[in-house]
Amino acid sequence: MGSEEAPRSCGDAAGQHVVDAVENLVAFWFAAVEDVTPRLPARQVRALRIVRRRPELNLTALAEQLDIGLPTASRMCDRLEAAGLLQRNMQPDDRREVQLVVTADGRRYLTDVTHRLSAYVTTALDGLPPGRRTMLVEILRAFHKAQAPVDTRPGRDTRADR
Repeated sequence: MGSEEAPRSCGDAAGQHVVDAVENLVAFWFAAVEDVTPRLPARQVRALRIVRRRPELNLTALAEQLDIGLPTASRMCDRLEAAGLLQRNMQPDDRREVQLVVTADGRRYLTDVTHRLSAYVTTALDGLPPGRRTMLVEILRAFHKAQAPVDTRPGRDTRADR
């Protein structure tokens, strides 16, 4: 048969629009990260964000969250600690357990990235009429609310009741 594609459903078209928007947002995020000092690889910034949100994480749990090996996670934490952005604390009741903590400098770094990202997105949204901006916010809230907290990466168990 010819090289014609099958007609796309409304869901497919909506999905493609979301993918396009995400690609733009990722570009904004990378630009924001590149504008902040020190310049960190995206995975290190992500690690800081994860630890900030879940301060109970230890090194093993962080490695699992990032889907990387323990030695790689340890080296990443070494670099973040050397930059003054992360601190490792021994747990008093179990010296083998190391708690990861984002330092004050690390929190300032993440705040700076967030402010720059917000400025980029705000500038992009300034071109929308107020009614469209309100509609977008409502749609994004509904989209966020509809998402189940599951791992949707290929080859992963995506059931919420694991």
